[in-house]
Amino acid sequence: MLKFSVNDLISDDENCYSFVIAIAKRARRIADQANDESEILDEKPVQMAVREFAEGKFHIMAHTIGDVHPEVSIPA
Repeated sequence: MLKFSVNDLISDDENCYSFVIAIAKRARRIADQANDESEILDEKPVQMAVREFAEGKFHIMAHTIGDVHPEVSIPA
């Protein structure tokens, strides 16, 4: 298992709060998809989400004023 530092993963225009929310949203999607497909995961969903973020498989989308939580963008 690789251990990442949050500061190494986020850019200057992103903040830790947005990173945590984005990872949580992606981890929930991973867990829900595995549950829907009756798949047993070898790795925890949060670990998978962090790895995907580090590999650039999804990004944090900037949110507008009044929008409380950041969105997760996963390229097709």
